[in-house]
Amino acid sequence: MKSWPSPFVPAVPGQGEPLALYDTQSRSVRPVEVGPVARVYVCGITPYDATHLGHAATYVTFDLVGRALRDAGHEVEYVQNVTDVDDPLLERAARDGRDWRELATSEIDLFREDMTALSVIPPMAYIGVVEAMPEIRTAVRALVESGAAYGVEVPADEGTGQDVYLDLAQTPTFGSVSGWSDEQMDAVFGDRGGDPERAGKRQRFDPLLWRAAREGEPSWEDELLGAGRPGWHIECTAISLGHLGHPFDIKGGGSDLVFPHHEMSAVQALALTGGDVFARHYVHQAMVGYQGEKMSKSKGNLVLVSRLRAEGVDPMAIRLVLLDQHYRTEWEYTPALLEGAQARLARWREALSVNDGADPASTIAAVRAAVADDLDTRAALAAVDAWADATLAGQWDDAAAPGVLARTIDAILGIRL
Repeated sequence: MKSWPSPFVPAVPGQGEPLALYDTQSRSVRPVEVGPVARVYVCGITPYDATHLGHAATYVTFDLVGRALRDAGHEVEYVQNVTDVDDPLLERAARDGRDWRELATSEIDLFREDMTALSVIPPMAYIGVVEAMPEIRTAVRALVESGAAYGVEVPADEGTGQDVYLDLAQTPTFGSVSGWSDEQMDAVFGDRGGDPERAGKRQRFDPLLWRAAREGEPSWEDELLGAGRPGWHIECTAISLGHLGHPFDIKGGGSDLVFPHHEMSAVQALALTGGDVFARHYVHQAMVGYQGEKMSKSKGNLVLVSRLRAEGVDPMAIRLVLLDQHYRTEWEYTPALLEGAQARLARWREALSVNDGADPASTIAAVRAAVADDLDTRAALAAVDAWADATLAGQWDDAAAPGVLARTIDAILGIRL
């Protein structure tokens, strides 16, 4: 699957600081330990609706991660999936009377446009479930053949064959990513794609690996598994192992993916590989709210990036709204946040358009230090604000300052000015 065009990332004098991020598994901010090449996997969209600010917050956050790693001297191998066949997509397509493939294609195209507008550096590999089906089927077959997975007969009124589940009783690492209790897991499992009451399962949390074909649903043939399609979590297991190996450095996504998705992706990978580490660092973007509730497709309380763009909002102002929040803190969108971002953007552009500016060295250092410190973007923005105020208020003779700082803001924060 094609990605989107990569923005130009200008050079900045010097080098960034080592990056530290909060790790969900250890529940601590700690250094991201990477070699010359940092390997990052971020869970992508299920393309049944347009990109809202919650999505945008996630992908801008991990764009910052990639920019900080590059600025610190690392190459970045970044992989992102697309869940282009799954229950929510099929249900939305049926509701709207559309072919599920056409719906997915149109929403993926819109997502690419939004990411391009927001100056998000694209993944090196952008992989849909449909195109990854051979790797996914191979992974499920390996789990069946090793005895780590088992079949459950399809209910007679739904079809024939067997659904395949992972046997969590054989996976001692289950629960180590989230650190959640059974009660916490139970509270969300059914709402997040799980089927805790499915008759025939050995344990209520056992994740679905392969769903046997049902009438009216897309399916793929497999000699061992029978016709069917993947469960949700196995796609990220197979795609990340196939493109990054294990262990890789950072696994990321929204905080609603901690359980079950990231928990299951990890435990399936370890069942496949026999290893004890899937990803070295788990990083999660907090949820974004609107009108008093979490912004979500299911609730319909969406602020769409494409709609804001269509209304003439500068995408850099949208990105500034996102950068003015800490990625681990839940927040609620209001029009006042956008107005503030637009005013900030105008002031920065005014300051960067003068002939001379304040010495940028300390500001560049402050931006780098803030981003390296668990993506403290609010502090980074405040540093640029201070430079803009000083430049517009004083008499300075550094003719290179506006250009150097503009390149810094672009390269590290992703704001084109």
